[in-house]
Amino acid sequence: MNIHVLVLEGVFDTGLAAVLDALSMANQLAGMAGLPAAPFQVKLVGVRATVKTAQGLAVPVAPIPRRGAPDLVVVPAIAFMSAEPLRQALARPATVEAMAALRTYVQRGAGLATACIGTFVLAEAGLLDDHEATTTWWLAPFFRHRYPGVRLDESRMIIESGRITTAGAALGHVDLALWIIRRQSPSLAALAARYLILDARPSQSAYALVEHMAHSDPLVERFERWARSALARGFSLDEAAAAAATSKRTLARHLREVLGRSPLAYFQDLRVERAVHLLKTTAQTVEEVAGQVGYADGVTLRSLLRRRLGSGVKAIRGHGRDG
Repeated sequence: MNIHVLVLEGVFDTGLAAVLDALSMANQLAGMAGLPAAPFQVKLVGVRATVKTAQGLAVPVAPIPRRGAPDLVVVPAIAFMSAEPLRQALARPATVEAMAALRTYVQRGAGLATACIGTFVLAEAGLLDDHEATTTWWLAPFFRHRYPGVRLDESRMIIESGRITTAGAALGHVDLALWIIRRQSPSLAALAARYLILDARPSQSAYALVEHMAHSDPLVERFERWARSALARGFSLDEAAAAAATSKRTLARHLREVLGRSPLAYFQDLRVERAVHLLKTTAQTVEEVAGQVGYADGVTLRSLLRRRLGSGVKAIRGHGRDG
């Protein structure tokens, strides 16, 4: 597979290295194990002769070819944690040139793949309109507001939509690299995951700090304060709207715009978050915790935890006494 890695100024060092190291490891493992997988031919390209990473390391890149296209263009994230610096980075001339190059790549038939904040670059270029996508969970409200034409689901780790693939936050670059390897050879991807000691992570939900996202908006924050006080007694949309000082329709629309969730779905998220915290930090049984977060029995809570957190439930079971 012929891959171009488009390196942007301020690239996230770990993201770039994770993709390159995983693909290089896959090439070596294929030879060691005798797997019939075509090698990954990786070329670093950029819109400037030299690009500096977020940590100040110089990355020599080749110019983007004027003709032809690789099978896949990978865009590692740029390293910005908050909205305003990211907004400025997206407007830099080099970033704007890179977005134009990405549109040209697509016109020539290349697939695109990115992770974390790299998703913003594709969206800013207009390449994610009418596509499903994921991104780094803590900037999801900003993404959703800036790119309403993108069908965002920040709970997922990997989303394929047409010829574009997006991955979740930070070390989602490793998940993205394994997705690339899996396209060539599922057996090779499984072997690489073992060498990388990486478990499957289909969801970002187990890692997201929901209060971080809620506090980005005053109305959502008011709803969250009410919800945390009401976990044991249960959900009431009338009561929630009154506590948030708004109408039921406005509350539902606002949570959908900011978090991509309905009031009830976000209420359930907070129940899961509270249950996980209690199971990790106390000796209470699952039955006892279930009662505190508004469930009739531990069976319901266990089922919900498995559905929401997947393999992450295994880490929780070592804490507390399972009833």
